[in-house]
Amino acid sequence: MLLNKLSSEIKQYLVITGNYWAFTLTDGALRMLVVLYFHQLGYSPLSIAMLFLFYELFGVVTNLVGGWLGARLGLNKTMNLGLSLQILALIMLAVNPQWLSVAYVMAAQALSGIAKDLNKMSAKSAIKLLVPEDADSTLYKWVARLTGSKNALKGVGFFMGGVLLGAFGFAGALWAMASLLLVAWISSLVLLKQDLGKKKFKPKFSELFSKSRQINILSAARLCLFASRDVWFVVALPVFLSSTLGWDHTLIGSFMALWIIFYGIVQANAPKITRNLQAPARQLTFWAALLTVIPVLIAIALYQQLAATWVIVLGLLCFGGVFAINSSLHSYLIVKFADSDGVSLDVGFYYMANAMGRLLGTVLSGAIYQVYGLEACLWFSSLLLLFTVFISKRLTTDEQIYSGE
Repeated sequence: MLLNKLSSEIKQYLVITGNYWAFTLTDGALRMLVVLYFHQLGYSPLSIAMLFLFYELFGVVTNLVGGWLGARLGLNKTMNLGLSLQILALIMLAVNPQWLSVAYVMAAQALSGIAKDLNKMSAKSAIKLLVPEDADSTLYKWVARLTGSKNALKGVGFFMGGVLLGAFGFAGALWAMASLLLVAWISSLVLLKQDLGKKKFKPKFSELFSKSRQINILSAARLCLFASRDVWFVVALPVFLSSTLGWDHTLIGSFMALWIIFYGIVQANAPKITRNLQAPARQLTFWAALLTVIPVLIAIALYQQLAATWVIVLGLLCFGGVFAINSSLHSYLIVKFADSDGVSLDVGFYYMANAMGRLLGTVLSGAIYQVYGLEACLWFSSLLLLFTVFISKRLTTDEQIYSGE
């Protein structure tokens, strides 16, 4: 009855958000399952990173081509395709453990990577179409809430992955998640509006690459930003917690879950923290500069042999809070800069850069940690953030020109 009283835009926003939530739960849980299960089997950090290579690599391709498909076919179709591919990826991994060779797991992870980025690109693009052109504050809030809630649920997924692995084993956990996602997929087929985001004229394949200077700069900054997170978070941190601090799977999953939930809460509330939208690019540069300092402080504290557990816990909370604000500003700006007609083309290009950053960070996380340890990963994280600051400053120049300064 309440749903009938809501506007069609709000209804579609709720359907899109529900899809994104369901997918995110399984995505976070699957990542934790793979890291912990294969570490338990004796895989090296670099080998574990390689399991995610196709996940991230195909994410790069998917965002680029997926944006084009979304503009041609409609975002409802690309979102539902993403849900169905994730179900298939989960089922592929829920087989006899003897079949789980590195190549086989990489293939399943490739499907999951395609699914994740189809789903995310569709959700972020759709928001642009549901908010009036001149409602910047509303757009910022809707994007922040969608992204923040997604990351909070990703944290729940991390926790779910650790708990399910301990309770039901690898295959049992995968079947449970596939069942959950099947319900979301069927609901989406019924409720999601047809042809959402379909471009008025069929876009050419040559339109995949953005011609907007602002989007190109923002995409380069996003690449460095997410590489800086994943270079120490994806592989190095869980393995460090397990091998150096002696944490068990459930504790690791719970801790990383709480961190992601905290990160998501801050992200959802970023509009209240940043407040002024008159100069978002300047804020982006400021928050990136602040973030650059945090991995340096964590690395120095570990080098000085301070209590490692407290250093990691407190340092990660600080990093997560500031990173969340950076990410929320980024997510708002790409949706704002994107062209409304065929919005998925611009958003897809941008998230291609995001996926390239995750790919770079994931590979470096395993390689640097295996050879040099966690401190080196943290120093490299700060170097990437320094690049983010310099790139973001290019946007502030544009902002001054457009405002007449």
